[in-house]
Amino acid sequence: MVEQRNRSNTISFILSSLLILWVFTPWSVSAKHDSKASHSVVSQNNHTISGYIYEASSKESLIGASIYNQETQQGTSTNIYGFYSLSLPEGQQNLQYSYLGYNNVDTLINLVKNVEINIYLEEGMQLEEVTIVASDDQSRFIHDSKMSTNTIDLASIKSLPALLGERDVLKILQLMPGVQSGTEGSSGLYVRGGGPDQNLVLLDGVPVYNANHLFGFLSTFNGDAIKNVELTKGGYPARYGERLSSIIDIRMKEGNMKALKGNLSLGLVSGKFSLEGPIVKDKTSFIISARRTWLDLLTTPIQKGPRNPDPTTKDVSAISYNFYDVNLKINHKFSDKNRLYLSFYGGDDEFKDEWDRYYSQGQFNIGWGNKIAAIRWNQQLSPKLFGNTTLSYTQYNYRSINENSLIENLEVQEQQSFETTSQIKDLTARYDLDFVPSSKHYIKTGLSFTSHNFTPTVNTLSIQEASENPVIVANGDNSLNVPSLSAYIEDDLSLNQHISINGGIRFALFLPEETNYLSIQPRLSVAYKLSSAASLKASISKMTQFVHLLTSPGLGLPTDLWVPSTNSIKPENAWQAALGYHQQLADGFYLNIEGFAKQMDNLLEYKTGFSVFSNSESWEDKVTIGTGKSVGTEILLEKKTGKTTGWIGYTLSSTTRQFDELNKGNPFPYKYDRRHDLSLTLMHSFSDRFDIGAVWIYGTGHAYSLGTTRYLAPSSGQADGDYLGGTGLVSYLPQKNNLRAPAYHRLDLSINLHKEVKLGQRTWSLGFYNAYNRLNPFLFFIENNEEGDLQLKKLSILPIIPFFSYSIDF
Repeated sequence: MVEQRNRSNTISFILSSLLILWVFTPWSVSAKHDSKASHSVVSQNNHTISGYIYEASSKESLIGASIYNQETQQGTSTNIYGFYSLSLPEGQQNLQYSYLGYNNVDTLINLVKNVEINIYLEEGMQLEEVTIVASDDQSRFIHDSKMSTNTIDLASIKSLPALLGERDVLKILQLMPGVQSGTEGSSGLYVRGGGPDQNLVLLDGVPVYNANHLFGFLSTFNGDAIKNVELTKGGYPARYGERLSSIIDIRMKEGNMKALKGNLSLGLVSGKFSLEGPIVKDKTSFIISARRTWLDLLTTPIQKGPRNPDPTTKDVSAISYNFYDVNLKINHKFSDKNRLYLSFYGGDDEFKDEWDRYYSQGQFNIGWGNKIAAIRWNQQLSPKLFGNTTLSYTQYNYRSINENSLIENLEVQEQQSFETTSQIKDLTARYDLDFVPSSKHYIKTGLSFTSHNFTPTVNTLSIQEASENPVIVANGDNSLNVPSLSAYIEDDLSLNQHISINGGIRFALFLPEETNYLSIQPRLSVAYKLSSAASLKASISKMTQFVHLLTSPGLGLPTDLWVPSTNSIKPENAWQAALGYHQQLADGFYLNIEGFAKQMDNLLEYKTGFSVFSNSESWEDKVTIGTGKSVGTEILLEKKTGKTTGWIGYTLSSTTRQFDELNKGNPFPYKYDRRHDLSLTLMHSFSDRFDIGAVWIYGTGHAYSLGTTRYLAPSSGQADGDYLGGTGLVSYLPQKNNLRAPAYHRLDLSINLHKEVKLGQRTWSLGFYNAYNRLNPFLFFIENNEEGDLQLKKLSILPIIPFFSYSIDF
């Protein structure tokens, strides 16, 4: 009891201290700012330049744009809302504003007081190879403390080939070192040995729990609505948490403040459009985008065919699939210092198998979807202080229905229905603050409260015989309401011209029934400047994850369940250390080499023979708890400017798992452990009317489990190995993930033809997925051949696939 009281007191003290720091420091600094005697943090002769950086043609804010003074070698970059603040000595200051793909703006300022300057950058023309000069925003990344990070501008990778012609941001991230794909064609991400649930996917700062359409072959994100994507694999700043392996921060466009613009695109499996423009010019803007597949519209009528006039022999069936997603965002500017953002995302998938036969009729239906809504208000409280308040809601739900009616003599004799549902809902309030006291410090702090609602599994069985009342049986897991709190503070500190540091700490409190989980997560990244073009970086960080994804072996279907940490299931934890070398080479090339080591604890996996469909009182009875390790080296050679761009990414890594109740307690290779993973990405623009893209991928085959022999089910006393099955003939598995698939490789090619037409610019994209028809295995199975002997066989699902899409920007 005393221990629990002390723990509670400690938690209260930590959160109260952070609350005091958060409430009083900003207003104290803000109040002092206008006083002449108020410069205790910086020299009295320093003044602050602040403002926003926009794209000139649309007034869209630019994330991560660079502001740099070559003479003093001081600089900063814009935050996710395009705001910047830089304190410099009084006098003449020559500043350069830059952003990759845009023309630089140089300004000469006679700095005698605090000034606000908004900058509008024009999109740059493509330069010849011999005239390329590295932009400051790229070279600054070499020297700041940020590491293990990849940033993708969607506009810069439009010429890359895409499966089924659907440009997919998650598939682009799979081409980065340290990131591996799951099964053939899927959008799943396995980052530095982690699982798909260990990636925090954020859409405008709001978590997305299932980011897949089409059983994982496409992601839920419409590329036409996305402005910027940043992947963080390590060296995590304290503002991020709740997952072990990566942060995928996706930012939507804000909407054109100047003119009405749009895009219409038609592809093999779907059509989409986006429309953006001003509601009140230079004051309020909107963007809306929507996408829907037409697979069901094309295939269902063909499958059903003509009606059979003889009811005693009818046999009609049809399989259909559809998905859609909608993005909406409204951006209102009250003044240069106050803005309001409203955003919404909704998406859903539905697979349906229907039949109508002379002896039965019914349907099998699987559906899943996400809904996200957020309201954000950001304020420039002073030239040094920027605040953002967010209220958000996110929901993910899964449902499956199996209905069947038994028919005899053309009469329905019995109706059966089995329904399974699962759901998670989050309601979050958070406040984040950026404070820039001087050019040597960039402080971020914030608080967040989330109310989680989990409904892991609810099963409902209904049976109704003719002329009888239905019998309904329901079971499953109870709904759980779990609050959580988090607070953080971090400082991006420049000690001198050679050393920069990002240090911080994050506190997280998760409050399931009858227990409390407090996590203290230190974060540290250090960069040492070796020369004007090279630096060494190192980082160490702790991450904690309070929610878990129970994944069934085999296909990554939406039957995977999100569940919380409970009294008996502890939060997952990971420590990761990384060391890197970063260099700016000649002709616009950049080289990044990083090594990492990661230890993960309290990982969950189903016990042998269990899955989401297993009969058991609770999901907690079906899982076992274990650990994971991953070590590796990543190499990235990248070129972002010029007519020819692209990158080469290579990863050498090893990942293992260990569970007391699996594999006799011995370590085993993780399913997606790949010793070698290589990707080559190339884009070349011949002219404004013609460009090409190519991607080649090679990877060591993934590990998988397959019984080597078959026996009758053993008695309960036998335990030498694992047995897949329960009674009768079962497969004997001597070791988990005992086999490895052949090496995976494929080549994707695309050609893009552009032309100015009356409405705008028209683009035809043509290409091939898996151009040389490599039959990579999707899964393996054993069956008897004609002689009755067991034979290992593989199933390949994606041979060479041509694709095309038509789009017009107007």
